Amino acid sequence: MDSNSAANKKGFISQVNSNLQDFWSKLSDSQKSSLKKIWSILTYKWQWQIILNAPFLVIWILDQKIPAVHSFDMQLISLLPIPMTIKTFLGFS
Repeated sequence: MDSNSAANKKGFISQVNSNLQDFWSKLSDSQKSSLKKIWSILTYKWQWQIILNAPFLVIWILDQKIPAVHSFDMQLISLLPIPMTIKTFLGFS
């Protein structure tokens, strides 16, 4: 049963891809250029989202791979002048 649903999904995806390729080939050059401009405006926001989140991704990867990064963060947070009640909520008591 799972193989049927997987085959149906693959068939559906390939059908959508072929329909999109047919649609794209039937467009004129001006229509293609206007669609490319619209797509670049949409993806511009995605590019900024990726650019702005990249440093956090690097820090997360370092935190997962190198335990010393996490201990440095813990030391840094414990040295900050945060009220004791907030530190206990964060687990730094």
